[in-house]
Amino acid sequence: MKTIMIHEMPNHAGETVRIGGWLANKRSSGKIAFLQLRDGSGFVQGVVVKEVVGEDIFAKAKSMTQESSLYITAEVTVDERSTFGYELQVKEIEVIHEAVDYPITPKEHGTEFLMDHRHLWLRSRKQHAVMKIRDEVIRATYEFFHMNGFVKVDPPILTGSSPEGTSELFKTKYFDEDAFLSQSGQLYMEAAAMALGKVFSFGPTFRAEKSKTRRHLIEFWMIEPEMAFVEFEESLVVQEQYVTHVIQSVLQNCPIELERLDRDLSKLEKIQAPFPRISYDDAIKFLNDNGFDDIKWGEDFGAPHETAIAESYDMPVFITHYPIGIKPFYMQPHPDRDDVVLCADLIAPEGYGEIIGGSERVHDYELMKQRIKEHNLDESAYEWYLDLSKYGAVPHSGFGLGLERTVAWISGVEHVRETIPFPRLLNRLYP
Repeated sequence: MKTIMIHEMPNHAGETVRIGGWLANKRSSGKIAFLQLRDGSGFVQGVVVKEVVGEDIFAKAKSMTQESSLYITAEVTVDERSTFGYELQVKEIEVIHEAVDYPITPKEHGTEFLMDHRHLWLRSRKQHAVMKIRDEVIRATYEFFHMNGFVKVDPPILTGSSPEGTSELFKTKYFDEDAFLSQSGQLYMEAAAMALGKVFSFGPTFRAEKSKTRRHLIEFWMIEPEMAFVEFEESLVVQEQYVTHVIQSVLQNCPIELERLDRDLSKLEKIQAPFPRISYDDAIKFLNDNGFDDIKWGEDFGAPHETAIAESYDMPVFITHYPIGIKPFYMQPHPDRDDVVLCADLIAPEGYGEIIGGSERVHDYELMKQRIKEHNLDESAYEWYLDLSKYGAVPHSGFGLGLERTVAWISGVEHVRETIPFPRLLNRLYP
């Protein structure tokens, strides 16, 4: 007899198979018991008929507790009523371990309780669906960049400097000198792009930002491409093609998970490049004309401002050409203006905020030295980075996409804490 996983069931219709799993839930009706089973790859219903299995196995099915582990022997049958399309006609049950007093029951639980039990909450249908979508976003990311000639490069997590200053970094001792947990791999990826042309990284980043909003995590994952000989407008095209590819991949490969989350598919199906664009100047005017008198030119946008702009579109929207004073030192100034830089933030629809920040990078040596000085950064810490504009400098661009915000948007979940397996929040380092 073949041992399979739930996701393999469509290949074994009409066969008797063995599956190892856990009991997610159950109900019984007279002489029939319905077991909701999961094995990590999916969820399926097992039907236990007393007349078929006998008194002992039926009693075992009725007495099993939530999250008990078991082996089940059953025939795979077609079930057109279920989303999955199949169910199991149970023949035998072998209990491996009986779970007693499992803390997360089908009733409602508070957020703090669920976060304290995140290691168990991950087993739920909703969290399983979100993690599967996260995995598909990651798979599609590698697929897109490898199809388009990018090379995966891994920047360091321990660094001696920061792309955006050290005010929001976690500081640690590195033997007899100071080091920081990486805020971004960007500067190292620029170096890699000068060696390999088009590169991308995918890894954890850390922000010591004391924020409790639904958009923020202390530890999160970033996808950071850098591209030599690519200027600002070309980079925007890559960004919208990448996001479109990811969305279409999730729609194609995660239909069960999206349905489980009650996601409005029509909002995702319309996501196609090219995306609309609005300049920072026009965004300020739009906000001022629509009741946001608090925002003035030269100030950065907050969540309410981004949401108001996004609600004017049913697609992700680029906000371009921010003031030079509110952006990092490495961004290339506009060729015709000295007050804005060649940058853009991509704002997701439905109030999910910025999911990409990107720009053309400064490649002039003297300008880079000037910008480092203007930002009061220690030039000696950036000496290696200055070498990039000193030896064979070329125009180049890059961007960073926040994985958790993107997964939250695609999944339709409210808070990014549900889009990472074990979130690190301002007041949470457990579990």
